[in-house]
Amino acid sequence: MKINPFRSVEMNPYKKQLNKLEKKPATAKTDKVEISAEAKEMQKLPSIVKEREVRVAELKNQVQNGNYKVDLKEVAKGIAKFYKL
Repeated sequence: MKINPFRSVEMNPYKKQLNKLEKKPATAKTDKVEISAEAKEMQKLPSIVKEREVRVAELKNQVQNGNYKVDLKEVAKGIAKFYKL
């Protein structure tokens, strides 16, 4: 007596999906970066970081020379503003 399985191996429904995936051509995606003309112009201008470095150097010299004066009212305003938020 011969017994046949309900579904044979040839009738595997997932096999069609595998064949479709194998047949797709592999497309290589690449990243591309373009810098606008405005950004290039901004690079030529002096940056905020450089300005800040100059200011920090000035303050450091004032502190070392003993010429730096603390404005207590401005410090108090800053502390009050910080705690109001």
